[in-house]
Amino acid sequence: MTHPLVVAGLKTVTLGLGAVITYYSYKAYRRTDADALGALALGFGIITMGSFLAGAVDTIGPVDRQLAFVVESAFTALGFATIFYALFVEQ
Repeated sequence: MTHPLVVAGLKTVTLGLGAVITYYSYKAYRRTDADALGALALGFGIITMGSFLAGAVDTIGPVDRQLAFVVESAFTALGFATIFYALFVEQ
């Protein structure tokens, strides 16, 4: 069984890096007003939020660990779909 502090530490690193990547993607979008960069920032934000929510559900909520996994997987899939969309956005 994985130690809870290891999971919490990795979730914290993921949240921090995801927030920084989202911030700089959004900053680039604001600077260039390119729709693709806006979608990219949104996609990274969704993935980061999913990681945060999964960690919160797993740590705070009295729910099954499988639910946290499903929450994270759903947000990751939605975030990657948004990033995929960003690759094909026309100006």
